[in-house]
Amino acid sequence: MRREEFDIKDENSINEVLKVCEYGTLSLINDLKPYLVALNFVQYKNAIYFHGAKEGKKIEVIKSNSNAAFLVVKPYSYIPSYFSDTMAACPATQFFASVLFEGKLSFIEDGNKKADILNALMKKFQNEDSFERIAYNKAMYTKMLDKTAIIELKIETQSCKIKVGQNLNEERKNKFLEKLKNRNSQIDNETIKAIEFYKKVIKP
Repeated sequence: MRREEFDIKDENSINEVLKVCEYGTLSLINDLKPYLVALNFVQYKNAIYFHGAKEGKKIEVIKSNSNAAFLVVKPYSYIPSYFSDTMAACPATQFFASVLFEGKLSFIEDGNKKADILNALMKKFQNEDSFERIAYNKAMYTKMLDKTAIIELKIETQSCKIKVGQNLNEERKNKFLEKLKNRNSQIDNETIKAIEFYKKVIKP
């Protein structure tokens, strides 16, 4: 049974995971078998978008079955068993945040909309002042846009799970915080911020 304290409905938390994650895994169905591919993505106007070549296995599979799921995962700190003052393996765990989308895929054909989506993707990965804005009526981009497949995942359902120790009592949580501070890696510092933020589970 899924633990309710890890089930996050807060849209700001979901959007933050999507903003910091560079790629996710798109799950498709190919002849009744699962087919998965890792892709860069961008959230834009209530949908998820991917880009790539207009030919290939991924495109063929999507055309044969438009149903899809897309999973994005942000890892937080690995919590070793000795953080719990034991050599037993059982307490070892991984903190993380994940967002899962389900829906149907379709292809964007309009050149202007393609440009808008690719601009949003560029802004996610690169400061907008460091590239020339993509526009369908610019000669340097027209041919590229015509050759590029833009795939939309229209979201039908979404869920978010963030596990950063919300189930721990205060004594154990404070012990983990102290050990993470002592270990002092970049991911540990990110985890500390997440633990502090989710000390009170966000309710819908």
